[in-house]
Amino acid sequence: MKKIAYILLTFLVVFASCKNNNEAQKDTLPQKEQQKLPNIIFIYADDLGYGDVGAYGATEIQTPNMDRLAKKGVKFTNGYATSATCSPSRFALLTGIYPWRNKKAKILEGSAPLIIDTTQITLPKILKSKGYKTGIVGKWHLGLGDGDVDWNGRISPGPNEVGFDYSYIMAATQDRVPTVYIKNGFVEGLDPNDPIQVSYSKNFEGEPTGTDNPELLKMVGDPQHSNSINNGVPRIGYMKGGTSAKWIDEDMADTFLKEAQNYIVTQKNNPFFLYYALQQPHVPRTPHPRFVGTSGMGPRGDVIVEADWCIGELLKTLENENLLENTLIVFSSDNGPVLDDGYVDNANEKLGNHKPWGDLRGGKYSLFEAGTRVPFVTYWKGRIAPKTSDALVSQVDLLSSLSSLVDGEVPKTDSKNLLNTFLGETTQGRENLIIEATTRTALRAGDWILIPPYKGPAVNKIKNIETGNSKEYQLYNLKKDIGQKNNLAKHNPEKLEEMINTFESIRGKSYSDTEEPVFR
Repeated sequence: MKKIAYILLTFLVVFASCKNNNEAQKDTLPQKEQQKLPNIIFIYADDLGYGDVGAYGATEIQTPNMDRLAKKGVKFTNGYATSATCSPSRFALLTGIYPWRNKKAKILEGSAPLIIDTTQITLPKILKSKGYKTGIVGKWHLGLGDGDVDWNGRISPGPNEVGFDYSYIMAATQDRVPTVYIKNGFVEGLDPNDPIQVSYSKNFEGEPTGTDNPELLKMVGDPQHSNSINNGVPRIGYMKGGTSAKWIDEDMADTFLKEAQNYIVTQKNNPFFLYYALQQPHVPRTPHPRFVGTSGMGPRGDVIVEADWCIGELLKTLENENLLENTLIVFSSDNGPVLDDGYVDNANEKLGNHKPWGDLRGGKYSLFEAGTRVPFVTYWKGRIAPKTSDALVSQVDLLSSLSSLVDGEVPKTDSKNLLNTFLGETTQGRENLIIEATTRTALRAGDWILIPPYKGPAVNKIKNIETGNSKEYQLYNLKKDIGQKNNLAKHNPEKLEEMINTFESIRGKSYSDTEEPVFR
């Protein structure tokens, strides 16, 4: 019996040892799986123009890290955001759906409800289903809650309810309240004895504003940007309380960068998706003191230099963790550039010879090319060969393309599966694309773009940007006329009719009934 007991004991020890070895193998399995499932990172700039990057022609500003991605990856010359404003572009990026299909997908207030239905298919949901860890760090601006947010408790629904395991965000934009960071649905650093109140209709009694208390300001805003003050900067909207949780603007880039780096390090043994949403160069432009004066163009140029540095530091983290060769990076911007956008920061006066729009016409808020044609790069060290591609691609296509990359089910949306195009294996892109600017839409097809007639001013005098509005149809051949100087609508009626028919087959015929544009 003792011999039998000894044999059984030996068997149990060996079995336990094998089990432990198997468990250890399971723990290291994700590292092996990374060879099959690449990490995916979106680096999404805010208001960065086509001409703001050296690789896209900028000569007056230095962007070595953005240039590195463009020169060693696929640099798309016909890459588009779906909209000339932020919230709509971000909606399309995550859902694969044109923003004009969702009437709520407009520039949102900081207290707006979530505009992505929690039952909706999203890219992070698709990636999660294939074993990815998913995280967002930075600007959100897609709404939170159901329209009546309690900022002092769990804020839901939000990023965590539409597919992100981890979220560290600001609710809307840097120029809007609430001016706090939100981590996985909770305001970070909030003192429960100093609860947050937010309103976009009226101020709270006794709270200073930029209009009434200019002596408290270190930055001057226009009437819209002259409500509640935080850190010497007047904002859109009113806020009371939450003093210990309020951000310091000059530290924001560092704060988001550290969160993004930490996410990479903590998830390095898993395939991960990181949506790194930069806040630069959106207003208020508040570079850290390390970057003040580095561009010679004032705050707007300085925050572009700062953003480029952040990208470089992120790449260093990937290199240090031996992840760069198994990480697909997509770099782009949510819309085109704007100079005067609410604050006095001498963006125009200090521009010099720099052209944020490059050779394009228009800018943020505009249906002309500079509103939606943006820097667009895919980079994957050792996997993507460097090239410049003229293929027509859109951020809306990333959902289907990346679903295909991970062998996920490609949903039926406006997103096209252009995986081979994004990997640089073909120059075949979209046949056509609907672009949007403040509820107005236009058609890009082949070398041509059609802008239908729209009401409203041809130039927004406050922003000093051409809107693209006209009483007549506009038709441009972008291959021959990238600056959109020659309207061919009357000279080429056959092409005009063809473009109108294509546009209306996608968009319908009620597009001219859209409301007049809002610029804010």
